Amino acid sequence: MQRRSFLKQAGSGAAVLGAVAAPAVVHAQANLRWRLASSFPKSLDTIFGAAEVFAKQVSAMTGGKFTISIHAAGELVPAFGVVDAIQNGTVEAGHTAPYYFFGKDETFAIGCAIPFGLNSRQMSAWMFEGNGLKLMRDFYRGFNIVNFPGGNTGAQMGGWFRKEIKSLADLKGLKFRIGGFGGKVLERLGVVPQNIPGGDIYPSLEKGTIDAAEWIGPYDDQKLGFNKVAPNYYYPGFWEGGPQLDFYINQKAYDALSPEYKAIVEAAASHAHVEMQAKYDARNPAALKQLVASGTKLHRFPKDVMDTAFKEAMAFYNELSGKNPNWKKVYEDYSKFRTDQNLWFRFAEASYDDFMQAQKF
Repeated sequence: MQRRSFLKQAGSGAAVLGAVAAPAVVHAQANLRWRLASSFPKSLDTIFGAAEVFAKQVSAMTGGKFTISIHAAGELVPAFGVVDAIQNGTVEAGHTAPYYFFGKDETFAIGCAIPFGLNSRQMSAWMFEGNGLKLMRDFYRGFNIVNFPGGNTGAQMGGWFRKEIKSLADLKGLKFRIGGFGGKVLERLGVVPQNIPGGDIYPSLEKGTIDAAEWIGPYDDQKLGFNKVAPNYYYPGFWEGGPQLDFYINQKAYDALSPEYKAIVEAAASHAHVEMQAKYDARNPAALKQLVASGTKLHRFPKDVMDTAFKEAMAFYNELSGKNPNWKKVYEDYSKFRTDQNLWFRFAEASYDDFMQAQKF
């Protein structure tokens, strides 16, 4: 009887301690509301959707205590105003393509995609297992930003052209919508690059304000209707072999998070990162079939275009290394990693892909 009485009393004491301790745990994780500015329109469920996936995961992992409202390009800030808004604390977070902001510093582009750069798997390897994340965070610290990889489209298509590109000469004077940094290389080939947000591309192409436009790939391009105003679809998008999107977070807002919330933000970003490319890889095949069936003409860029673009890109990077110390620091590591990755990929990966893609099932 005495033993049973003791256990009963001990159990009651534990319950009391639990009742006291529980509120402390709850209050340690305060309710939090953030706003995230996207650089993309809501109509693109893949790329805009990554921010929604991120926010959903953060809310789910915190029991709804940490919520993030997602705002499409133009709702809070313009598509290309995301960095300024985060840097100044106007919003706590953003989701964007870093190369949009190469005008602030060319090094932004390395965190997304540069012509003849890493493919998507190599980019993730550099970020998570190489020095990529560390180097880019060191760079972004100067802009009051903490970055997390936030998706990848995989290698992109080369865009939609009103007229065929049969040689390098056909690029001379071409008004081409190309996102950010890639335009700097194409400019050296005689192209006149136009940096236009995704939502404004179709009317510009339809009105003839531009002669050609690239966006991402079949699924998104079909949704935006580019095939209706330009019949020639080129590949590959050599300026975007593995473009990574980023979640940018204001440094002060991030530093104010508890360790648990920081871990949740990181996990949610990684989930969104993986899911975005899975969506593109799953949806692009059917979209490409539909585009071709509706009259789209597929073309591979001529060899002289590829060869000259590669030569000019490498020369451009060397020039930047000579005048931009931020670029030099990050690109040297990136370039070495690219060399090692391509040495490996040319054997198992590339040979397997080459064989399998030639088979008929």
